[in-house]
Amino acid sequence: MANEAATLIPLSAVDPEMIEQLLDRVFGEDRHARTAYRIRAGMSWLDALSFAALDEDDMLVGTIQCWPVALIDGEGRPVPLVMVGPVAVIRERQGEGFGVGLMAAMLDTEARLVADGQPPLAQVLIGDAEYYGRWGFSAAATGGWRCPGPFESHRLLARGSALAAMPSEGMLGPWMVEGNP
Repeated sequence: MANEAATLIPLSAVDPEMIEQLLDRVFGEDRHARTAYRIRAGMSWLDALSFAALDEDDMLVGTIQCWPVALIDGEGRPVPLVMVGPVAVIRERQGEGFGVGLMAAMLDTEARLVADGQPPLAQVLIGDAEYYGRWGFSAAATGGWRCPGPFESHRLLARGSALAAMPSEGMLGPWMVEGNP
């Protein structure tokens, strides 16, 4: 259940330093060494799919970021995906529905973009299937996918209708196309 008292705003409306402080608080200051950061290295988050959650006192309590990434197939061709995460909620407010609200906002926006003509992209994340499974994320399609760093294969989860067209094997990394950084 989403938190009814939450206010969701575009992440781009939040001071970047506040976002960094929240992420350090939730994941630790060593978070940049994680594999997810290597997968999206050099990319900027996708504004349309990235949100911040404010509580009833307008305090920043959570964020969700989505990133343009690709699965590089065995012939070196990139197949685009959206990497979801981090989904971060400060510890003292976890379990109150802020994460659910952030995920719902991202998925609702993604569905509207597809309805408006944008091609559907599969979404990928590194996380717990018990939590993210409610939105259709699973490791069923990712068994042959690799990451540029350590990861637990059962935590590499993906969802979306575009999964049917994804290669069964490949390496995740930034989606470097003309116009991207």
